[in-house]
Amino acid sequence: MKFYNYKLNLDTPISVNPMGEIEGFPVRPGMFDINGATALPCGVNFTVHTHSGTSCELLLFHRGEDEPYAVLPFPEAYKIGDVYSMLVFDLNIEEFEYAYRIDGPRDPAEGMIFDKNAVLLDPYARAVTGQKIWGEKLQDHYHARVVKDVFDWGDMPQSKREMSDLVIYELHVRGFTKHPSSGVQHKGTFAGLKEKIPYLKELGINAVELMPIFEFDETMNAREVNGEKLLEYWGYNTVGFFAPNTSYTAAEEYNKEGTELKELIRELHQNGIEVILDVVFNHTAEGNEKGPTFSFKGFDNQVYYMLTPDGNYYNFSGCGNTLNCNHPIVQQLILECLRYWTINYRVDGFRFDLASILGRNTDGSPMNNPPLLKTLAYDPVLANVKLIAEAWDAGGMYQVGSFPASRRWAEWNGRYRDAIRGFLKGDNWEAHSAAWSIAGSGDLYGEFHTDYKGSYAGYNSCVNFLTCHDGFTLYDLYSYNEKHNWNNGWNNTDGSDNNRSWNCGAEGETDNPEVLSLRYRMIRNACAVLMCSRGTPMFLAGDEFGNTQYGNNNCYCQDNGISWLDWNFLQKNRGLFEFFQFMIDYRHRHPVIRKRLPEAVCGMEPLQAHDVYAEKTTISGDARIFAISFAGYDAAKGRDDLVYVAINTYWEDVTITLPNLKRYGAWYLSANTFGDGQGRYFYREGEETRIAGEFIMRPRSVAVFTGRGFSGL
Repeated sequence: MKFYNYKLNLDTPISVNPMGEIEGFPVRPGMFDINGATALPCGVNFTVHTHSGTSCELLLFHRGEDEPYAVLPFPEAYKIGDVYSMLVFDLNIEEFEYAYRIDGPRDPAEGMIFDKNAVLLDPYARAVTGQKIWGEKLQDHYHARVVKDVFDWGDMPQSKREMSDLVIYELHVRGFTKHPSSGVQHKGTFAGLKEKIPYLKELGINAVELMPIFEFDETMNAREVNGEKLLEYWGYNTVGFFAPNTSYTAAEEYNKEGTELKELIRELHQNGIEVILDVVFNHTAEGNEKGPTFSFKGFDNQVYYMLTPDGNYYNFSGCGNTLNCNHPIVQQLILECLRYWTINYRVDGFRFDLASILGRNTDGSPMNNPPLLKTLAYDPVLANVKLIAEAWDAGGMYQVGSFPASRRWAEWNGRYRDAIRGFLKGDNWEAHSAAWSIAGSGDLYGEFHTDYKGSYAGYNSCVNFLTCHDGFTLYDLYSYNEKHNWNNGWNNTDGSDNNRSWNCGAEGETDNPEVLSLRYRMIRNACAVLMCSRGTPMFLAGDEFGNTQYGNNNCYCQDNGISWLDWNFLQKNRGLFEFFQFMIDYRHRHPVIRKRLPEAVCGMEPLQAHDVYAEKTTISGDARIFAISFAGYDAAKGRDDLVYVAINTYWEDVTITLPNLKRYGAWYLSANTFGDGQGRYFYREGEETRIAGEFIMRPRSVAVFTGRGFSGL
C-alpha cells in the first residue's frame, strides 16, 4: 500500500492512504467543504452536491472523447448531507476530462427531471471543454478539466479607486480586435486585447468593462440568414460560471486555463486600468423545458431555477429560464463564484446583467430586502470590488433609483441615458430630467446620504451612459431615426424602438457635408456632457472614433463586420478621438466634476443649474438651453476648482452670461463642440481664451468653461 504526504492546508502536513478501490482506482472520502475538482500532490479531489438526487457517478474521459473510459460511483460512505466527495489517487490532470451523472426521481410537475444517463458538467468547473474553436461544438457533451493555478500575481495591490473616479470603457473581447484593421497579431482574443493596452492608455480610460467572458455557448440557436451564419455573439448564455471562455484564448491552455486572461488583467492593472466583468446570473444556456440538460437541470432543477406551480420555467430574463438566485444553494454558488474571480483573477468589479432578478424570491415575487444582494454587499472578500446593477429585468421590474443597494451597489442609470439622449436631440421637455442627471441624479440617489464607510454614496451609485452594447453606437444614434435590424432575421421586430435617436437630416450613410458636420458635433456634445456629469461615465468601445453598426441596435447575433470595431475609423476620425481624449483628461483633472469638494473660496455654490443668464438659478421645464456649475476647493492644488458646462439644443445662436467671479478670477473656454471654424474644439490649460462675461453659444453645441486664478490666500 502506497502512502502520500501532502498538505490539506498550509499548516498541517498529514499522511493519507487510499481506503478503498473503485473500478481499479485507489480512493478515499475527500474534502467535503471544497467544491469542484482540486488537484493535489497525490491525486484529485472531486466534490459535488445534489439535494434531491439519489446517487452520483464520476465519469472520466480521455481528452476529446465522448465515451468515458472509467465510471466511478460514489459509495454512500463518501456522502455527508447532500455532498459527495471523493479523493481519487494517481490521476494525472493532463490525461483526463471529467463529468458526472446523477440519478433521482422524475416528476416534471414538481420540477424533478433527473436522468441517470445525462452527462453533466460540474457547476464549479474551472475549465470547460468542447468549444475551444469559436463557432464550433467539438463534443456531444460538456466536460470539465482540472486546473492547476500556478500564476504569480506578486505583490500587486488591489485597486481602491472610487467608482466616481472611473471612466468605464465597455468592450467585447472578440469584437474589439477581430476586424482585419485592428492591427494585432492575435485577433479576437485576450492576447489581442492585451496588444491594445497602449491604445487604451492613450485614450485615457481607467476601467474596462468586459462583456461576458465566462464560458458560454455561441453556437446555441445558430442559424443562417442571407448566407451569413449567426451566432450568440454577445455571450449572455452562461455554460459555466467559474470558467473563462476558451475560444477567447490565442493559445492552448490545457489544465492552465485562465493564464492568458490573468496576463491581460495583470498588464491592465500595471497600466492603471481596472477590470470589471459583465456577469450573467439571471439565466443559463439550458433554456426552458425545450432546452438541453447539461448541468444545473440535472443536478437540481427545482433548486437552480424558478419554476411555475406546474414545473415550467419562469422567464423574467427573456431567455427561457430564470436562475433561482435567492435559494440558499444558488446564493452560495454566486458568492463563491465572485470570490473566486476576485481572488484568482484579481477582478476589480462586476456588472450584473438584469440585476433586478437577483432581488426576486424563489416564486418570482420582488423582495424588500433580498438576502443575496445584502450578502454580496457586506462580504469581506468583496469589500473593495465594484458592484454595478443593471437595475431592471425582462419581467417588468424597473428599479433605477430604488435598487436594494445596501448603500453599496451602483446602478446603470437608465434615466440618464433617456433624458440626455432626448434633450440633446431637441426634446426640450426633458430639460429638468437632463439637469438632474448631469448634476449626479441626486433626485434618484440622494446627494448627502453616506454609506457604511462614510463616503458620499450618491456619487458612487450612478453609472451614466448614453451608449452600451445593447442599442445604437454613438455614431448611429445621430445617423438613424429607426433601427435597421434586418440582418438579424426577425423582420426588424427585435431590438428597442425607443432609441431617442436623430439622423440629423439623412437616414444612414450620406456624403452630405452639412449632415456629417452636424452628426460629429452631436457626438462631441454627447461626449462633453457625459464627461462633465457627476457620477461614473461609461461609453461603448469605438464611440471615440465614430464606429458604426449600420443602424443595427441589437447586434447580439452578428459575429461579423457589423459588430467588430472597424479601426479604419480611428484614422478617418482622428479629431473625434482627440476630443474624447481631451474630455476624459479634463474630467480626471477636475475632481469637482466627480465629487463634492470643500467650499470654494470664491463663494460659488457647490452645484447649481443656470438659465441663459447665469444669475438666474432656476430653469424652465421646457428650456432649450441651460448650464450646470461645479465649484469647490481643490486642496491638492491649493486653489478653487470651477467648471461651467453650457448646453444649447436650439438651432440658432444664443448669448449666455457666465457667473460673475468678481475679484477671484475669470472664466476661460476649455471646449466648444461647434469649433472655431478652423477645426479646433478644445483648448489645453494655458491655451484657453478668456471670456468676459458673455459668450455666444452656437447652434446645437456644448461649451465647457474653467475658472482660473483662485487660491486659498
